[in-house]
Amino acid sequence: MPLTGPAIVVIVLLVLAVIVLVSTVKIVPQGYNYTIENFGRYTRTLTPGLNLILPFVERVGHRMNMMEQVLDVPTQEVITRDNASVAADGVAFYQILDAAAAAYEVAGLQNAILNLVMTNLRSVMGSMDLDDLLSNRDAISERILRVVDQAAHSWGIKITRIELKDIAPPRDLVDAMGRQMKAEREKRAEVLEAEGKRNASILRAEGEKQAQILAAEGRREAAFREAEARERLAEAEATATRLVSEAIAAGDVQAINYFVAQKYTEALAKIASANNQRVVLMPLEASSLIGAIGGIAEIAKASFQGGEPSPAAPTPGKPPRRAPVFTTRPADDDA
Repeated sequence: MPLTGPAIVVIVLLVLAVIVLVSTVKIVPQGYNYTIENFGRYTRTLTPGLNLILPFVERVGHRMNMMEQVLDVPTQEVITRDNASVAADGVAFYQILDAAAAAYEVAGLQNAILNLVMTNLRSVMGSMDLDDLLSNRDAISERILRVVDQAAHSWGIKITRIELKDIAPPRDLVDAMGRQMKAEREKRAEVLEAEGKRNASILRAEGEKQAQILAAEGRREAAFREAEARERLAEAEATATRLVSEAIAAGDVQAINYFVAQKYTEALAKIASANNQRVVLMPLEASSLIGAIGGIAEIAKASFQGGEPSPAAPTPGKPPRRAPVFTTRPADDDA
């Protein structure tokens, strides 16, 4: 069945309505901003969500990605201040803050950012020595970021980070650096070993010093104790001598016997312990020494009982004992 004139008009109106509706309603996804142009002139920016524009009068100019984006900086040769050639590459992160400025202030936004980063990378790295270049990557990234962000501020973007991925010196330079590092480590090892030996010597000397001090203090204490012992012994000897002297002065015969017996015993001990005697002949009676000891017992008895000691009486039927006579003979050389 052929279409009539009214049906064709209805169809055309429906198509026009759909076109007008599509041209009027704009849905902006999250993370994007659309610029609107009125007959080619920028008028406003559409934010994420449902937006309406005037059909056939306004149109979408640029769809700008407002999320943080990354640019890969290609490898490039850089000559350092000390004429060393290195290859460096990196990455740059940026984010669009003003969609209109990013769309209309610069042509080819990503290419402009990339070239800006590359030129500043060569400039910053070329002003440094190789050693500083290899050990100060963070400082290099910070300097490049500061310069590039200031230059790109008028474009409505924010350079968030610039990172160096790799800095590759020539192979012969790497080998030389390896030898230098090895020499430095060997030097530090020798220095540490020398310091260890020095500290050990100092500690040993301190230990010997403390040992000598303690030994000297010990000898001093021993000498003091020995002198004190001799003093006590001398006091005891003096007291004994005084007591014996007082007993003798009082006419106590047993005190005389005690004194003689004590000296007699000491003389025998000295004769027996002489180094130049090998044989000792002593024709004495054991009862003589016992009699002297008996005198000592009498003194002790008189002291405890408070009485006078009885005088020594001679044994009936025996003559009085004489002092023992002994002779010594020096030892023969071949004995």
